[in-house]
Amino acid sequence: MTTTSTIRTAMRSTTWLNRLFRALPRRPGEWLRLLFLFVIAILTLMPLVWVVSTSLRQPIESFSVPPEWIPVDMDFSNYNEVFERIPFWSQMTNSFIITIAVVAGQIVTASLAGYAFARLRFPGRNFLFWLVLATMMIPGQATIIPVFILISRGLGINDTLWALIIPSLSTAFGIFLLRQYFLQIPGDFEEAAMIDGANQWQIFRQIYFPLASPGLAILAVLTFNAKWNDYFTPLVFMNTKDRFPITLGIVDLKGYMATGSISVVLAGIVLSTIPVIIIYIFGQRYLIEGLMMGGIKG
Repeated sequence: MTTTSTIRTAMRSTTWLNRLFRALPRRPGEWLRLLFLFVIAILTLMPLVWVVSTSLRQPIESFSVPPEWIPVDMDFSNYNEVFERIPFWSQMTNSFIITIAVVAGQIVTASLAGYAFARLRFPGRNFLFWLVLATMMIPGQATIIPVFILISRGLGINDTLWALIIPSLSTAFGIFLLRQYFLQIPGDFEEAAMIDGANQWQIFRQIYFPLASPGLAILAVLTFNAKWNDYFTPLVFMNTKDRFPITLGIVDLKGYMATGSISVVLAGIVLSTIPVIIIYIFGQRYLIEGLMMGGIKG
């Protein structure tokens, strides 16, 4: 029995080695490309490694020259101090509520508007679409003052989570992205459904919306990342610490005149990036598939 298990283990190891050798580049150009990608990967990961390493050290050791990439004596007290200095769980919950609400809102509004611009025929359709695209050329900093006036004086929801959710429920990028996906779907589906007696809402909900799932996945992942890391908008609208998203909470760790511990700040950054990393781990397959299928058309 033991001999049989040993033979099976050896066969599996041989098969794994054969697959590894077959996957290795055969030409010098392929080796150069692999080396280039390896160097780029190292340069990309170096700041993240330094952040994690410094969050496990004392502040006095944070800026040693040359940098110490692996801490000798790991100090997890910096992570405990994050929970003591800011309402971490409350702020993380606020970030989740804001981000998930914005993602859901953008999926609904962008899919409906994108479907209308792609499949419906109505007067002024092209003019309205280009007008929507024109808003992408205006930076958010240029519109933040009128938006603030509308939120604070018009709706009276300043310093609430709604102030961060409502202005972000629809974006020109999301409408443009999903319009391109709806244009790629053959019109034969629509014609067949109309022959069977389906109305436009049924055609959208049962046919076009499911077929646009790669575009929806791209929009969801990009929106989650952008809204989770948003700092400028909460800085303008929020005043109460318990209602802060985690981006403002991390800044609060710096202390008065930035006299706080850099190691504690970096510990907060590490904790706050965990949800984004998890989203990318589970969503990268859909993101890659959506990008590969999302050729610009129309």
